[in-house]
Amino acid sequence: MHTPYDPTLWQGRIDAEEGALARRWHERIQGLNPDAPAGVALLGFASDAGVARNHGRPGAADGPVAIRRALANLAWHHEGHVYDAGDVRCQGDELEAAQAELGRQVAHLLADGHFPLVLGGGHEIAYGSFLGLARHAETQARVPTIGIVNLDAHFDLRAGARGSSGTPFRQIADACAANGAPFNYLVYGISEPGNTEALFHRARELGVQWRGDEDCGRENLEDLLDALTFFADEVDWLYLTVCLDVLPAAVAPGVSAPAARGVELAVVEALIDAAKATGKLMLADIAELNPAFDRDGITAKVAARLAWRLAR
Repeated sequence: MHTPYDPTLWQGRIDAEEGALARRWHERIQGLNPDAPAGVALLGFASDAGVARNHGRPGAADGPVAIRRALANLAWHHEGHVYDAGDVRCQGDELEAAQAELGRQVAHLLADGHFPLVLGGGHEIAYGSFLGLARHAETQARVPTIGIVNLDAHFDLRAGARGSSGTPFRQIADACAANGAPFNYLVYGISEPGNTEALFHRARELGVQWRGDEDCGRENLEDLLDALTFFADEVDWLYLTVCLDVLPAAVAPGVSAPAARGVELAVVEALIDAAKATGKLMLADIAELNPAFDRDGITAKVAARLAWRLAR
């Protein structure tokens, strides 16, 4: 279920005449080994089983490969180490097993001092990512409180006997309740037409904080950043998850459910920077890239730019 780093994905231009300062990602990325110094560790989650269960458009299982290929040729402006830790692959409909394996891999990376940057894959990625962070939290002398910041057009709080790309944060809320832990969840970009009243009711019941897509314009950026800062002040660790369908369809067409309105890329980048600036960001993932519907690779390029920003 876990497959190792594939160096053939990291190909690109080489500007040998420009010297060492002209390096690109494909020249700097390394396969992760047990003795590697702490760094950013890319981990793919090749799954669209949750999207299929949620009656969406399959194809997101190919997202991690597409993001790597788009990252490969980007200019290197980073310090420290960046590794490719391979992929967790969902076999058929075995989503729960894949999420458990993702949790194990994330916890292992955190224990070794790495910053896991998980590349998806459907938004069922979020439950697996959280399992890993929660598992790592349990190894601490004092169990830290975790806050989740989601950039997304949807709450993903659906009910249902089986998990899907629409249920991960309800599953996390259930896990928190079972363990007597608080459920701290802040969402930016909620589309009112894209979420039923039942989901808004569940969000209120669970104490979710959110900002709608109509309130996530640049003119509101100061308020958005203040809300993130206040949220981060109340927790010990942050987990940031970016669903690419938070962006306008013109910017991110290659997703299961393209957004009619969305949140502009500049605002998404500012929120990512603010999450990093808290000093509490432990884990991030990028979800819902579907190369099968990605016109000219636009969405993969946007996802790579966000991964680039998170790794810098």
